[in-house]
Amino acid sequence: MPHDFTGQHVVITGGNMGLGAGVARGFLAAGADLTIIGLEPDVAEVAARWADEFGRAVTGVTCDIADLDQVAAMAAACGPLDVLVNNAGLERITPIDDPSPEIDATFRQITEVNIIGTFSVIRALLHKMRDGGRIVNTASMWGKTAVAEFSAYCASKHAVIGLTRSLAQELAPRGISVNAVCPGWVRTEASMRSLAAMSARTGRDEAALLDEIIGAQALPGLMEPTDMADMYLFLASDAARNITGQAFTVDRGELMQ
Repeated sequence: MPHDFTGQHVVITGGNMGLGAGVARGFLAAGADLTIIGLEPDVAEVAARWADEFGRAVTGVTCDIADLDQVAAMAAACGPLDVLVNNAGLERITPIDDPSPEIDATFRQITEVNIIGTFSVIRALLHKMRDGGRIVNTASMWGKTAVAEFSAYCASKHAVIGLTRSLAQELAPRGISVNAVCPGWVRTEASMRSLAAMSARTGRDEAALLDEIIGAQALPGLMEPTDMADMYLFLASDAARNITGQAFTVDRGELMQ
């Protein structure tokens, strides 16, 4: 059955682009009112465009989730909410044998955004979430496995799953469920940037690498951002009322565990 989020307020970090935009459009199509939070300056423009397209209330807030002052300002401007999707994240290559200081800075930045930022947003908005609300965190297939030269990203997504499980227990008395989605390869700017970095480091053609990645999936084809929306809507819906502390992989059968 289609999900109905009419009358519910959904907040999505990183909701203005990539996977987050696909999820945001899914919630809008299901009748939700939406606040999208993004680092980019076009957040308000994207929100206005979607408000016209869907006839829903859509608010855009520019916020760096790694900046506690900006997170506090965002939370102060945000109304009561029913669903929080923590999707904002940073994916960069961090080869440990690269001696450049940029690798150390990037490692710290990924940690600050993906782990501390996710925690900070939940902490700031928790008092505005209704009892029985839903929190859905974006982890990664690499949060259950790993890949060479992306140690910071892999570690951060393992941490997001651990955060999800801990908060599921902590927030259970309020009836708030906390789950994670672990996407596989999705055609986003971030994933294509990672593909290019892998190509540059190995000297292999990007197209050949992508063919190899897709070939490791049970189901062929590269997912699009809109393909991810159904899992987020399900976990945010009443149909998932008995599910919490779980991390669901959506990867067309690449990682089976």
